[in-house]
Amino acid sequence: MKMTWKWAACGYSFSVYQSNEDIIELCKQAKIPAIEMNSGFTNNKSDKEIEGIREIYNDARIELYSFHLPFSNDDDIASFYETKRREAVEKLTRIMEQASLLGNKVVILHPTAFLSPIEVEGFDRYLSQMEKSLEKLIPAAERLNLVIALENMPPGIFGDHFASRPEHFTLFKERFACPNLGFCLDTGHAHISLKADGPSIFFDAMKENLVAFHIQDNPGDRDLHLAPGYGLIDWGRVFKKMAEIEFSHPACIEAPPFGYTNNCKYSADLWKTMLEDVDSLATKILT
Repeated sequence: MKMTWKWAACGYSFSVYQSNEDIIELCKQAKIPAIEMNSGFTNNKSDKEIEGIREIYNDARIELYSFHLPFSNDDDIASFYETKRREAVEKLTRIMEQASLLGNKVVILHPTAFLSPIEVEGFDRYLSQMEKSLEKLIPAAERLNLVIALENMPPGIFGDHFASRPEHFTLFKERFACPNLGFCLDTGHAHISLKADGPSIFFDAMKENLVAFHIQDNPGDRDLHLAPGYGLIDWGRVFKKMAEIEFSHPACIEAPPFGYTNNCKYSADLWKTMLEDVDSLATKILT
């Protein structure tokens, strides 16, 4: 078996930088081949400015494959308040247009931002609201040549959340099957949901529709966003499954380097070490 994908850094880790030029210089020094973008890169930018950003990353040969859509309470596509849900759909559609201008192919979307137990609020209530939102968002994705990737959520201390169980994604696959809707496996969230077997179980439920990954580690009880190897996830099972489906796009390491920062800026050496360590871990497992 061999590794068929490249690694991407999480764009949220670069929010402290003042310019894209600074980020690109860091990526060159650290040999970061791809970045998962987010709305912090496009806020208050004109279409022309966004196209200019795409060009400088393309010139630097840094791939922009996935884009994480906002996930605050104001961005909830399953909101029980109809006015807020409609406003969220309008806002996310505009941001999807910006992601497309950047050249991204996949937009990561949280199925809800309202993390209350489904046993209390009712699974069907969430599903109904999300369905109404997807009826607008999927045609927009088709128009923009994007795939919406629904991400699995962590459970809460008082019970399972909407999209925190693998069977939820089995239902999503049956209910919303189309070329412009896929899934993003967050390994850390899956680990919290079902402990040691979580990432593998979620992988199998999502396998046919996996278009993105959030690769992160934790001890199984907290969403710490650690680099692989610093938590308790069995990466042998994860990386072998990724190789089996021949995933060929950037997989986002949704974690910062492990080390001291200078005003929240990690050094190029720390970034380079993290990517090399994760790459070595995957290569050793697959060899």
